[in-house]
Amino acid sequence: MKDLQSIKQRFGIIGNYEGLNRAIDIAVQVAPTDLSVLITGESGTGKEIFPQVIHNHSSRKHGPYIAVNCGAIPEGTIDSELFGHEKGSFTGATDSRKGYFEVANGGTIFLDEVAELPLSTQVRLLRVLETGEFIRVGSSKVQKTNVRVIAASNVDVSSAIVNGRFREDLYYRLNTVPIRIPSLRERGEDIVLLFRKFAVDFAEKYRMPAIRLDYESRDILVNYSWPGNVRQLKNITEQISIIENEREIKASILKSYLPDYDTVKLPAVIKKDDDKSFSSEREILYKILFDMKSDMNDLKKLVYDLIQNGEGSFSESDARAVRNLFTEVKPGFSERKAADTEPVELTMRHPGEEIIDTEEIVEESLSLSDKEVEMIKKALGKYKGKRKLAAAELGISERTLYRKIKEYGIEM
Repeated sequence: MKDLQSIKQRFGIIGNYEGLNRAIDIAVQVAPTDLSVLITGESGTGKEIFPQVIHNHSSRKHGPYIAVNCGAIPEGTIDSELFGHEKGSFTGATDSRKGYFEVANGGTIFLDEVAELPLSTQVRLLRVLETGEFIRVGSSKVQKTNVRVIAASNVDVSSAIVNGRFREDLYYRLNTVPIRIPSLRERGEDIVLLFRKFAVDFAEKYRMPAIRLDYESRDILVNYSWPGNVRQLKNITEQISIIENEREIKASILKSYLPDYDTVKLPAVIKKDDDKSFSSEREILYKILFDMKSDMNDLKKLVYDLIQNGEGSFSESDARAVRNLFTEVKPGFSERKAADTEPVELTMRHPGEEIIDTEEIVEESLSLSDKEVEMIKKALGKYKGKRKLAAAELGISERTLYRKIKEYGIEM
């Protein structure tokens, strides 16, 4: 416990929540090894602190430590930033440059928002993790590096794998040791401790008395959902410290700084902008259609069995039961019409006599591609050929829609 407290003091970690203590304990245990670590948690939970804990408790603590925000680097330059480039390898490359993996040799590199990496860069990263080898952009020379990789993501990486945005083999290579950072709303009384710490820090910074909460405000603080986690709490504490004249913060004042505090939060339908969600919705629709067709076939079989296996004519109750079945399933056949219709006399066929089905069945095309073409044409027609709006309606990217228009030869 003493070591845990000293780590918290050294790295400025506030709180006693069990999940937080567990994350620190795992970080310290894995530090002496060279295993890759994947840190997950919502945005604003403080994931960037844990790679520093691991690095400073490892044998690499005297080596370089480099933190890279993968989401902040443009896709066109990310390979150059990570692996370096040779002079003249692309426009603007006026000189050779070392990448982060080369500079961090013998130390630790922290890849924040790793799920934002392009798939081509993920292939290069996988090679570094497996063999320690990389190639600069514009070069054919293989170089070696000895780097401990720690990655972090605020998105569900397993969902990114399903959606084709993240390589499964890279995920398992990074996720050798997983560490989950709890969200702020899970941490209970830790929220009050963090508020006090931030209030004191801002009081010193702006040379004013520290703000404090009354009893009701404490409850509001603990029960709020905190979508922005610790980052949001710090931001709100600073706002109140500067704007409010009263140093004791009452519930009414605190609520005015909490977005949508009094709003009832209902479940939201999340529309994913990719091909997978589009296919999933279509498959659900087809499954319903197939189930309906199966039910109709079962109904027909039931009627045929009744006719073939019975003796003599149907009783009045049997005829009424069969008539009711058709009333329920036949389109446009309402109870009113059924009442006005003459009673149906169902007679038995002789054994072996062929039953002639006089109903004309028009089979609907169940081709996925035909349905897809139909839906694309409808969307384009609805928005008068505007591909961007049509793609949003279909739940796919504009690039994917353009590809499908060319593939199916759809005329605009």
